Amino acid sequence: MPRKPVTWYIATPADGVIEKSRHAGTPVNLADNIGQVIDHPQPCTNLWFDESEFSYFRMVKRVGEVLEDTGIWPVAWPVRLWIVEPLGETGNWSRRHYPYRLLSHQIRVIQEIDAHPALGTAGRDVLNVVQEEIPERAGRWAADWDADPEGMRERQWNWEQRGGPTCGSGQWADSLAMAVSRNHRESAAQTWIEHLARNTVDQALADTDASMMARCYAYSRATGRAVAAQHQNRFEPYVLDALRGVGLDSPAAAVAA
Repeated sequence: MPRKPVTWYIATPADGVIEKSRHAGTPVNLADNIGQVIDHPQPCTNLWFDESEFSYFRMVKRVGEVLEDTGIWPVAWPVRLWIVEPLGETGNWSRRHYPYRLLSHQIRVIQEIDAHPALGTAGRDVLNVVQEEIPERAGRWAADWDADPEGMRERQWNWEQRGGPTCGSGQWADSLAMAVSRNHRESAAQTWIEHLARNTVDQALADTDASMMARCYAYSRATGRAVAAQHQNRFEPYVLDALRGVGLDSPAAAVAA
């Protein structure tokens, strides 16, 4: 039975330039070269070892890891996602430790595709949470904290360490989500999701007088909610509710628990 062709991906910022090529002073724009072959502008001679930050074209076959090691900072959305074909000699730093990555000095830019898979198989739902839900909730989270810091600190501790009758603890759910992200090759996706969630909180609270601890609480609620969206088809409510902090928004429910 013939093997299924491998699809290789590269992610860039919105302008289509490979970020590490920009840092190296030799910008490579994938958007300007769709269908074309691109030679690396400064190929290194010591194969599969980095002589500079941009020694190779770096690509992945697991799209959930495409945002790893891109050089894109600060984390921002949108990004652009490209399917490329490696040409010529290819290799890797370690096929054992990086089986989903490939290095080459020549690529063909096949096409641009929708970028949401870079945030995992549920990337569209993640973006909805980040762009629609978190801005609506961040102010309330921060206000809840600042209205009763001691009470919220205790409730947050109980959620993180103990959970409740219908969900596990927050720390346990976080650890489980990280492990599942690694197993599904979505570790980079989860890292970006968490950054995007925190960035959204910062934007939502920019013109408020929320305290630093209130912001930290809003960060934890936002990242948990976004990561729950990432894994919504993999976990039961017992885990998803722990990630979302179900019960923390309702003092009455917290007392009853």
